[in-house]
Amino acid sequence: MKPIQVGLLGIGTVGSGVFTVLARNQEEIQRRAGRGIAITMVADLDVERARAVAGDRVQVVGDARAVIANPDIDIVVELIGGYGIAKQLVLEAIAAGKHVVTANKALLAVHGSEIFAAASAKGVMVAFEAAVAGGIPIIKALREGLTANRIQWLAGIINGTTNFILSEMRDKGLDFDAALKDAQRLGYAEADPTFDIEGVDAAHKVTIMSAIAFGIPVQFDKAYIEGITQLAAQDIKYAEQLGYRIKLLGITKRVSKGIELRVHPSLVPAKRLIANVEGAMNAVVVQGDAVGATLYYGKGAGSEPTASAVIADLVDIARLHTADPHHRVPHLAFQPASLQEAMGELPVLAMSEVVTSYYLRLRVADQAGVLAKVTGLLAAAGVSIDAVLQREAEDVGGEGSTQTDLIILTHDAREGTLDAVLAELQQLPTVLAPIVRIRKEELN
Repeated sequence: MKPIQVGLLGIGTVGSGVFTVLARNQEEIQRRAGRGIAITMVADLDVERARAVAGDRVQVVGDARAVIANPDIDIVVELIGGYGIAKQLVLEAIAAGKHVVTANKALLAVHGSEIFAAASAKGVMVAFEAAVAGGIPIIKALREGLTANRIQWLAGIINGTTNFILSEMRDKGLDFDAALKDAQRLGYAEADPTFDIEGVDAAHKVTIMSAIAFGIPVQFDKAYIEGITQLAAQDIKYAEQLGYRIKLLGITKRVSKGIELRVHPSLVPAKRLIANVEGAMNAVVVQGDAVGATLYYGKGAGSEPTASAVIADLVDIARLHTADPHHRVPHLAFQPASLQEAMGELPVLAMSEVVTSYYLRLRVADQAGVLAKVTGLLAAAGVSIDAVLQREAEDVGGEGSTQTDLIILTHDAREGTLDAVLAELQQLPTVLAPIVRIRKEELN
């Protein structure tokens, strides 16, 4: 059987990794796929750089549409990124009857419904293992390995840049700005790290996982997104003293009213395995009703880890290339006709409807009656307190200071209820600074 022919759009970090891994493991990959997989055409604006990576046996062009128009190409691999030209090229490749492999989480989180519908209508596959958590096969686990389960929730550290920054803040006592500069100097953060540090990248990924876990369309516009830019070193230290670590988590959960879809910093008990994921590593915990909790851990980015996922998708397509389209694994795990039905039954909840527990830090005047007033207002709102810690405010004068930090851990409360009582607390004359609120996830 002749090798399946692949056209590559973009040959940067991941594209060069795909070449390297395919060449190194060619024999093993062919044994698994049942036929050879050959990259025969590459499109990149930097034609000379592309030739240097691809070598003489591969046709290199500057126009991506030339790859799509080539009748010999069976699979188009999109590694350009972004929402713009990448979307047009993916839809054109589908219209031309090509299977597509992409690592583009932003494209799928925002336009996935349109792309998957087009692929289903044309009878081609869109594979995207590399779009979430790099080399960790979390998409395959959710779509296939856990298919017998009713997924209850999943929570993931799915952005290596932010996890590296939080590890630096905890280990070295750095503030956010200093830790970010470290991450940029070491190559863990881009010159413009906005998508990472504001939580957008993680939200793209958890949106895709949520759709697969619960059989709903991708709905990035309904995700709640909060990054790590406002985190203070003292909160990381206080969390540690209370037995917690702060991680930026992507969380999606099935509850009675619908689906929670959110990204934000969270206190996680230090004894949880995911709390001990450090540096630029990724990890996802999935809770299923039959299997219980499963943990997926590994490198979430990088040339060869991401290439590993791209090639796994190529192998899947090579195996199923001639299969009846109606009997392939659905793009989002559930049969397409059921997705819109589930959308009505399982709406994505507004953040005000989410129920979780909280870490609160109030900078207050160090005088009698303050604690009683604060706890009284919380109690009146129905917010139950789990623990209270009082610490001298280190950054405002040391011994003899008239200010103190009041740290409160709450039991579960509805976010909208907490928002209202925090607004009341903020108005107290004895509350001297904006109240810090960080959500707490026990991940039981």
